[in-house]
Amino acid sequence: MEGSPLLRQVAHQRQALFDEGLLDEQFVQLEELQDRTNPNFVEEIVTTYYQDTSRLILNIEQELERRPLDFGRLDGYVYQFKGSSTSFGAKKVKAECSLFREYCRAGNGEGCMRTFQQLKREYATLKRKLEAYFQLARQARLTQTASPPG
Repeated sequence: MEGSPLLRQVAHQRQALFDEGLLDEQFVQLEELQDRTNPNFVEEIVTTYYQDTSRLILNIEQELERRPLDFGRLDGYVYQFKGSSTSFGAKKVKAECSLFREYCRAGNGEGCMRTFQQLKREYATLKRKLEAYFQLARQARLTQTASPPG
């Protein structure tokens, strides 16, 4: 079954996430924890990540609207965001969080605003591509379990 077109497509889509720099080795480590008893483990981790970080995005947006900017509070939110992103290997999102934190430490509001917009773009791109990948992987698992052994 490894040679099926659907499984090749899943493998290609997964590899593209790494080739595009969206994911790092932490994602591979999570995949290694996934097994037959919990085949959706990584997807569940990522779903929890998006639930938690959507709240952080809202907090950051609200904080960026306040004047004067509270760089300490912004840095705290982005620190949490970076930690969550690091935990599952969201490489580009983590990099944008690092840059945002540098702007916070420098007291650069304009840099924070620009970086936050880029952070949200990277976040949305990763979410869209991971959702497509997980959907295809689920479809492949269903096809695999529905097919009798060859």
